[in-house]
Amino acid sequence: ADRALQRFLDAGVSGYGRHRDIPSVDGVSRLSPHLHWGEIGPRRIWNAVQACVHVEPRLGQDAEKFLTELGWREFNHHLAYHRATLATRDVRPIFDGFAWRQDPAAFAAWSRGLTGYPIVDAGMRQLWATGWMHNRVRMIVASFLVKDLLVDWRQGEAWFWDTLVDADLANNAANWQWVAGCGADAAPFFRIFNPTLQGERFDPEGVYVRRWIPELRGLPSPLTHRPWEAGAHDLRAANVRLGEDYPRPIVDHGQARLRALDMYGSLKRRREAA
Repeated sequence: ADRALQRFLDAGVSGYGRHRDIPSVDGVSRLSPHLHWGEIGPRRIWNAVQACVHVEPRLGQDAEKFLTELGWREFNHHLAYHRATLATRDVRPIFDGFAWRQDPAAFAAWSRGLTGYPIVDAGMRQLWATGWMHNRVRMIVASFLVKDLLVDWRQGEAWFWDTLVDADLANNAANWQWVAGCGADAAPFFRIFNPTLQGERFDPEGVYVRRWIPELRGLPSPLTHRPWEAGAHDLRAANVRLGEDYPRPIVDHGQARLRALDMYGSLKRRREAA
């Protein structure tokens, strides 16, 4: 924990605001497992970062962004303190009647990194191999499970709890509820990440995807996040057989998005009618 904090102070604070969303670079603090296991406390981290900025004021903006993330962690712990059922019950009761889909096959494809959406699959494979996943990718894979597949957020929360080395009870539960739209200060229901566009934006050269999905290493960068659009020539050159070496998308995101909006919209109509 001490070494991780010192590495972050020496090299991680500078550029944190830009780098924290790029999964192919080591642009985050990696302090979350140490925080979870009590090897270091948030106050110590807070004071160390503030002291760093005192010495190098140019780091102020990046440090502020990092400290807001640390503050988000503390907010989640306050939620958990006041809500013992945070990991099992919706913070917003209107979601209690939400018609989540029971789809074991879809959940299995998600958990194994076989959805056909490369940024989702890369994240889930990173999680399985290392016990950790980049924060930006956590949001993408969670949105995909809850909104593209309409699988109960509690299933995703339980999977992360079993597989993450930093599976902090408060953060894990609160952040899953944030993605699902049923938590405190939750993301609005209509915020549905497009996994393809997210991949192209935050992994434009496909570096992250190629690392965790070796099947796609031979595809040119523009097709890394859209292998289903690759022509026969590109697929042969990359030695990829869609549906065999790498799956086709298990859902059409455009159609899944409309389905989710309709489902979530029904909650809004029910609330207005109440």
